[in-house]
Amino acid sequence: MEYSQLEPKNIWKNFALLNAVPRPSKKEERVIAFIKKFGEDLGLETLVDEVGNVIIRKPATAGMENRQPIVMQSHLDMVCQKNSDVDFDFDTQGIQMYVDGDWVKAKGTTLGADNGLGVATIMTILESNDIPHPALEALFTIDEETGMTGALGLKGGLLHGDILLNLDTEEDDEIDIGCAGGVDVTATATFGTVDVKADVYTIQIKGLQGGHSGMDIHKGFGNANKILGRFLFEGLNNDIQIINIDGGGLRNAIPREAKAIVSVTNAADFEKVTSDLKASILEEFATIEKDIDITIEKSSTSEKALSFEDSKKVIYSINAAHNGVFRMSPDVEGLVEASNNVARVEVKDGAVKILNLTRSSVDSTKTEVAQQLISSFESNGIKTELTGSYPGWKPNPGAEIIQIMTDLYEKDFGAKPMVVACHAGLECGIIGTNYPKMEMVSFGPTIKGAHSPDERASISSVQKFWKYLQEILQNIPKKK
Repeated sequence: MEYSQLEPKNIWKNFALLNAVPRPSKKEERVIAFIKKFGEDLGLETLVDEVGNVIIRKPATAGMENRQPIVMQSHLDMVCQKNSDVDFDFDTQGIQMYVDGDWVKAKGTTLGADNGLGVATIMTILESNDIPHPALEALFTIDEETGMTGALGLKGGLLHGDILLNLDTEEDDEIDIGCAGGVDVTATATFGTVDVKADVYTIQIKGLQGGHSGMDIHKGFGNANKILGRFLFEGLNNDIQIINIDGGGLRNAIPREAKAIVSVTNAADFEKVTSDLKASILEEFATIEKDIDITIEKSSTSEKALSFEDSKKVIYSINAAHNGVFRMSPDVEGLVEASNNVARVEVKDGAVKILNLTRSSVDSTKTEVAQQLISSFESNGIKTELTGSYPGWKPNPGAEIIQIMTDLYEKDFGAKPMVVACHAGLECGIIGTNYPKMEMVSFGPTIKGAHSPDERASISSVQKFWKYLQEILQNIPKKK
C-alpha cells in the first residue's frame, strides 16, 4: 500500500507535502515559507514573528463561539539522522517514505514524524470545513530540536488562547502534563599535533539502536562514544595517540556510530587487549544491541596526532563524563529526573569538541549534572561552556482540560490513559513562562525510534489519535 492511500487521508497528504520540504533545525526558511503560504492560501490570518515562528488564526465554527479559545502547537524542524551507508542530503532532499505493515518509515533516514505528524494534523484542522472547533491559533515553532529558540523567542501577548494542545508526545496512551528542562554542555580544546611514527589503527563502532536522548535514555542502549572511549582507554599502556575521532551527531540523539584513528607503540598488545574488550562488550549488549558491529583494523593516515599526554586528557574526559540516567525521580514512579547524553565527540587537526545534552525536571539537579561534567572536562584542560538552558514544565494535574481528556479517552477506548510527565524537552514549559495562566497538555500518535533512522509512525495509532483529537475539540469547555 502507498502512504497516499492511508487513512486519515488528509493528515497523510499534508505529512507528505511537509516531508517534501527540507527542514533541518536552524535551516527552516523553506518550511516557514511553506506554512506561511499554506495559511495565506486558506485566507486565514497568518503572521511570522521576529524569530520565525508561524501563527495562523482560524475563527470558531458555528455554535462553538462560546468555548475557550485554544492554541494547537507543533514544531517545524526535524532531527536529521541517516545510516552511514545512505547517500542523502537533508538540506536539499525530501524524505522518502514507504509503508511497512502498520508503520510508515523512511528509507535509511529519520522520518520527521517528530513533529511532522503534529504539524500535518494542525494543517488538516485549519483546512477543514466540517470539523467543529473553538477559535484556534495554530502555533508552529522553529528549532525545537537544537535549542528551542522558537519557543524561547515567542513573546507574551501574541497568543490569545486559554488552552494549549501540544501535539508532540509519542505514545498514544499518554497524556503528558510535565517535562524536563535542559542545558547544552560543550567542551572544547585545541592541542598541538605531532607526526605519527607508530602503528595506526581504526576503531569503529556502528549498528547501535540510538534513539531519543530523553525518552530512551533509561533503556540501556549503547552510546557509541562511550563504548569507543573504553577502547581508547585500553590503549593507554601502549602510548596511544589520537589522530582523529568522529563520533555521534546531534545532542538529542543517542550516538549510534563512532570512529577513531589512533597510533599505538605495541601493536600486538593493543590487538590483544582490544580483542578481549570487544568480546566483553558484545556479551554485555547481546540482548539489547543485537546489530552492534565493532572493528579494530590496522590502517594508515597522513594526518598528525595529539601527543600521548594530550590524548590521555581527551580519553580521561570521555570516560569520566557521565552518560545515561543520573537520578530517578523520588516523586514520580518510573520517571527519569536527570540524565546526560555524551552526544558528539570530534577530534580533528588538534581541535577537540565534545557536545552533551543534560536534562532534568529539577533545576538544581540539572546544575549538579552540569557541574560534574565541567569538573570532568576542565580537570583535563578542556574548556567548558553552558548554553541554551531552558526550563522544565511543572505538572498541573488539576487542570480542567486534563480531566476532560482523561474522561474522553476512557469513554472512547475503554481504558484509562497514562497521565505522566516525561523526560523529553517539550516546549510547554518555555511557552508557559510568558503565558502562565494557559492550561497545557501534550499528546500524540505512537512514534517509535524518534531521532534515529529507525523512526516509524504507527498508522493505526494516527487513526486513533485523529478520532480522539476531534472529540477533544468538540468538548473544549465554555469560556469562564
